[in-house]
Amino acid sequence: MDAAQFDRVVDTVIGKVKSYLITMQGRTLEEATTEEYFRALAFAIREETMINWLATARTTQKLGVRTVYYFSMEYLPGRIFINNVNNLNAVDLVKAVTQKMDRNFRDIMEREPDPGLGNGGLGRLASCLLDSLATQHYPAQGYGLRYQYGIFEQQLWDGVQVEAPDCWLLNENPWEFRRDQRRLVVKFCGTPQTSFNIHGDEIMELKDYEEVGALPYDIPIIGYNRDRRFSVVTLRLWSTKDSPRNFQLQRYNAGRLDQAAENMTLTDVLYPSENTEVGKRIRLKQEFLLVSASLQDIIRHYLANYNNFRAFAEKVRIQINDTHPSLVIPELMRILTKEHDLPWKTAFEITQACTGYTNHTILSEALEQWDHSLMYYLLPRQCKIIERLNHDFCSAVRAKYPNDEERIKRMSIIEGGRVRMANLAIVGSHRVNGVAQLHSEILKNVVFRDFYELNPDKFVNITNGVTQRRWLLECDPELAKFITKRIGDSWITDFLQIKKLANFGVDKESQEEFLAVKKKNKLRCIEFLNRENRLRDNTGLIFSPPPLIDPDSLFDVQVKRVHEYKRQLMNILHLIMIYHEILQNPQHHRIKRTVIFGGKAAAGYEMAKDIIRLIYCVARKINRDPAVAGILKVVYLENYNVSRAEVIIPSADLSQQISTAGMEASGTGNMKFSMNGALTIGTRDGANIEMEEEITPKWWPFAFGCSSEEIAEMKKYKTYHPSEIYKTVPQIKRALDSLVDRTFAQTEAEHQVFSSIYHKLLDENLGGDRFFVLKDLMSYYEAQLKVETLFKTPLKWAECAIHNIAGMGKFSSDNSVNNYATLIWGIQPCPLDQEILDRVRYDYEEHYG
Repeated sequence: MDAAQFDRVVDTVIGKVKSYLITMQGRTLEEATTEEYFRALAFAIREETMINWLATARTTQKLGVRTVYYFSMEYLPGRIFINNVNNLNAVDLVKAVTQKMDRNFRDIMEREPDPGLGNGGLGRLASCLLDSLATQHYPAQGYGLRYQYGIFEQQLWDGVQVEAPDCWLLNENPWEFRRDQRRLVVKFCGTPQTSFNIHGDEIMELKDYEEVGALPYDIPIIGYNRDRRFSVVTLRLWSTKDSPRNFQLQRYNAGRLDQAAENMTLTDVLYPSENTEVGKRIRLKQEFLLVSASLQDIIRHYLANYNNFRAFAEKVRIQINDTHPSLVIPELMRILTKEHDLPWKTAFEITQACTGYTNHTILSEALEQWDHSLMYYLLPRQCKIIERLNHDFCSAVRAKYPNDEERIKRMSIIEGGRVRMANLAIVGSHRVNGVAQLHSEILKNVVFRDFYELNPDKFVNITNGVTQRRWLLECDPELAKFITKRIGDSWITDFLQIKKLANFGVDKESQEEFLAVKKKNKLRCIEFLNRENRLRDNTGLIFSPPPLIDPDSLFDVQVKRVHEYKRQLMNILHLIMIYHEILQNPQHHRIKRTVIFGGKAAAGYEMAKDIIRLIYCVARKINRDPAVAGILKVVYLENYNVSRAEVIIPSADLSQQISTAGMEASGTGNMKFSMNGALTIGTRDGANIEMEEEITPKWWPFAFGCSSEEIAEMKKYKTYHPSEIYKTVPQIKRALDSLVDRTFAQTEAEHQVFSSIYHKLLDENLGGDRFFVLKDLMSYYEAQLKVETLFKTPLKWAECAIHNIAGMGKFSSDNSVNNYATLIWGIQPCPLDQEILDRVRYDYEEHYG
């Protein structure tokens, strides 16, 4: 649009903002707080969304296309306002509006909290996929839970992680729509009574059951567009908070206050601790709540267009993101056989045709298993169906392998009083996918080998991706301009075009401009840390800012969920080694290095919490030691989330992707860092392998560590003895000794924690370094020396970084979604029907006028 048109649109939006301030908040512009102004501006911007949201739904309904329904316990969308403005191509417009209304754009954007709907990569992947589904016009809807307090807000009190409620819903969320007319009821417990459908299949009636009301809230996920014909995908989140039937007054009056409110609290917190029976019960209830309410919703929508279930398997695809929604299989079977009188065999064929399962882990402790008695108590009808499914499946396996009872035990859905949710998901799905090539091969050849041998066509690989619109265009606008200036802007929706950037790797002007962009991002990061990341003492009182950081230092970053296999411990041991080396040799040639950690430990994961405490205490020592001042700084970023990632990732020079080989399913943080011009120091694990192949080894210089095959062999033959490394490598011995000689401990409690880490690494009776930290530590140390050598030649470093960005085309979630659409869902893009869009817009504009 020309300048005059732009000014008219700005004035129109200003008028809407003023109107919303008065009509919905009773405030004039002059009186409005920043929070009130943010909400009014969001309401004004979302009007455009509503037109296309309605048109998207009407288009898919009119055309009767196959739709994918994505079930996930986690979503991590980050701030919704800025993402929507970005995808609407309205950043300049909103900046002009706020400037003309004498408001600060950044202050307005930062009023919105991060939705507390996820924890890590699982939820971030789900959000990236929804963005790509909307951008590419695929017919889709997401389902999840609306957690009132998220997983938790992380606070560090003298290095001790303290979990506080994440009050992201403290103020009204302008991007969610409460759908009272779409309430549903989910049934738990009760007494099952045997009955039969018209085909003679056993079905279960339920008496004296417990009802839980589920209230949906819808969030629009806007696809990126260069015009006004964008699609909008719905993310529907279920809440038990505002359903009166969920509060049991009789129990309250009897003094059983916790039981009275239990069903109201089902959507309070993501992943309640399973260390208690109540926590286990609530978590299983959460999983079934998601499944039952969402299936009812899907079927209600289907039956609004069709009279019977003959087309259901053709029109519906359900993707379960990890094992959490696996109960979709028995619940869909129950609905089809009982509520709609389908034969058992037909119901199973429909269920299997509709369902796909994405696996995200090979760790046995993360492959969900539920106590059979607990499941029968909470879900007696579904448990009976699982038992029959298991009987039928085991009979089929026995027919193929008649003399292999051990195989049948391994493959059984129910074994040893436990219900194996991954086995259930595999049996009930038509496709099972891993999320990186290595991960998928491990699933086929190790974790689910029996299932793969039985049905190899069921297993496929779809490597994860991230959306370049959020993780480059939005969070690193200076780098986005740098790229667009050289190759145009087609990369925003076709990230394969990014490969053209490689032509500028050797260009000195491009190298210098890249370094200038990186420095600008570092300065923004430093300002953010100084403003937001102050340190707390053991009372929680914020008492001091972080250390002074040199923007010319290497920004060495590891931000992700804290877990032993991700090996934050190896990173901090390496820092201890550097620290000792600098103290020993004042004439050292070490570069300036700023090491940034961030991530939450699960509330019940004590070892992960101990690692955080060690990092904090090492940072405390290093940051106060004048002997390393100006050379080495360590920062732990409290309460890491999407918004904080959007500041940290663009500033990074070095991306730490150092998981034990064979244990990281894929990783998506690795992709975000590379897109933003960080070089990776990493093991050959997860998607790192494919990233190295695309970028080429020439521009991927910091690979290190044992391969997954070497790790597997050491485990199999028990040939790894960490105490031998401790005895023979002086640097490692000194680093470990400092854990027990009070170098970093100021209190007895800290000394006990660090001593525990020391013994868990060396004592084979306590696990004996089961994640091979010491095994890879010297290889990691040598790779870090290569990092320092390359960093001393900035233009060469920049050339390498530009080639890393150029090699990331394959790792867009757009590509992942296209692979899902082809290999699993069999769906096609469904752009908005222009006639429908024009009609909805006409009705809106006529009303508005």
